[in-house]
Amino acid sequence: MPEPDFVDLFQRLGMALALGFLVGIERGWKHREAPEGTRAAGLRTHAVIGLMGGVTGALIPWIGQLGFAALALAFAGAFVTFKVRESFKDDDISATGTIAGLLVFALGAFAMWGDLRIAAAAGVALVGLLAFKEALHEWLDKITWKELRSALLILAATLIALPVLPDRALDPWGVINPRELWLLTILVAGASFAGYVAVRILGSDVGVLAGAAAGAFVSSTVVTAELGRRVKEGETHAQIGAAGAILAAAVSLGRTIALLSITAMSALREAGPPLAAAMLVFLTAAFVLRAFDRADSGRDNSAALRSPLVLSSVAKFALFLGGVIILGRLISDAFGQAGLLPFAATAGLADVDAVTLAVASLSHSGLESGVAARAILLAVLMNTLAKGAIGFFAGGARFAALYVAASAAAAVAAAAVWLFVAPILMPMFSH
Repeated sequence: MPEPDFVDLFQRLGMALALGFLVGIERGWKHREAPEGTRAAGLRTHAVIGLMGGVTGALIPWIGQLGFAALALAFAGAFVTFKVRESFKDDDISATGTIAGLLVFALGAFAMWGDLRIAAAAGVALVGLLAFKEALHEWLDKITWKELRSALLILAATLIALPVLPDRALDPWGVINPRELWLLTILVAGASFAGYVAVRILGSDVGVLAGAAAGAFVSSTVVTAELGRRVKEGETHAQIGAAGAILAAAVSLGRTIALLSITAMSALREAGPPLAAAMLVFLTAAFVLRAFDRADSGRDNSAALRSPLVLSSVAKFALFLGGVIILGRLISDAFGQAGLLPFAATAGLADVDAVTLAVASLSHSGLESGVAARAILLAVLMNTLAKGAIGFFAGGARFAALYVAASAAAAVAAAAVWLFVAPILMPMFSH
């Protein structure tokens, strides 16, 4: 039998003891008012359980797996016996403390042979679940069946339905990809649910903005459509909804700049300043709309929230956006790569990221940086126009007017920077 590494052995035994000690602190603190000797397991006992699990695991090379199983069963039997006596005394049928003690033993044994980082993470997760009992129960009490059903539907659509759908085009034109369209449906549903949760937690104003900013990292188009629906159905008012859509547009531009910095730095030197100017205008407009929301200040529309996931609404938005994507692909395929600007204009109606990645690929093949920058800016412009149209049909005239006004200001700022500022900055960035 090889000599053990004593440094590693002490480290692993120390981890096993620390895990038990950590759980013991939580258990002991929670029952700190109980008289001495009335608890089956507190700080010291859990620390000893963790150490016992570690020592038992360390003995496996000498006692074998059967010996380890015998010692583990002996501990489990004794521990469960004492916990049963405690539960009869306290008239408490909760099994959490018993399972926690058994898990401390298991983690102690795992610390001897497994990854210490995983053991530590599992121990911290266990303590967190034990410590936040009241908060978790309060959160559970506030959940409605409709909210739970919505979360389960999104999980089922993502983890069960999505993997089995074919990831290839099934139509003669090569544009209808079932998995891609289903993923779009999931994004719409996820944006709807995330916005609902944000409003429930943060209120009808701040929640809308926070949900829009988070959703824009996935799709600002989906966020705009969802906010328009909420405005039309009275779940939020037009000014705050438009502020959220404008904030999502700013986040989308920031995402484009970040993507260019990774994939096409040469195009970023020309497209970056106009994109940054437009992003700044969008951020300012969102702040102004939120700060000067006089007409609806103090009005809380969170009570008007309906079910967070209505399948008919999700299907309509997904079909509409899917149709835009398919149309853009058909037109861009007809022009081909030779018509980069027509491609950017049509594909940008649905997805700026696709244009950015395509332009980055062409840039590596010798495409001029000026042409690449113009293609990206054109895609951003067309995408902004498309979101304005979506906002009109989904949210009505006032919602769309506020969004289009901010978009027009952003476009003017981007054009001014492109024509007058970028030529001055280009020589500086080229060195």
